[in-house]
Amino acid sequence: MIPSDLKSTHPQLNEFLRFGAVGVVGLLADMAALTVATKLLHLDLYSGRVFSYLIAATTTWALNRRFTFAADPQTSALRQWAKFIAANAIGGIVNYAVYAAIVTFTALGAAWPLLGVAAGSIAGIAFNFTVSKRWVFKNRA
Repeated sequence: MIPSDLKSTHPQLNEFLRFGAVGVVGLLADMAALTVATKLLHLDLYSGRVFSYLIAATTTWALNRRFTFAADPQTSALRQWAKFIAANAIGGIVNYAVYAAIVTFTALGAAWPLLGVAAGSIAGIAFNFTVSKRWVFKNRA
């Protein structure tokens, strides 16, 4: 729980903390989806990661729309989702590149690909927060 004085004096920090909490949920969704993709759908580690990223990005968009940023009721959910996916694509590329490097070049990463998922998620969070706040969920004044 975030203290009320922190909420009022540092609203952007409060948003970032909520964004981070949503990111943890997205990370768990990402890991679960990668496991499903590789174990049940028999996708390789790379195409499985694309699948899991889309699941995670959709999860975080929905939660950020509801809990982190005030959603503009005039904006269609589908249009906003598309903006979120597009805006976070660069963060997603960074995320995927870190993941791919870890599972490709380290024995530990190849054996435990979820470590690569976690490292990739951390790498993309700062960019994704900024672009989400300033472009995707921008409130119209």
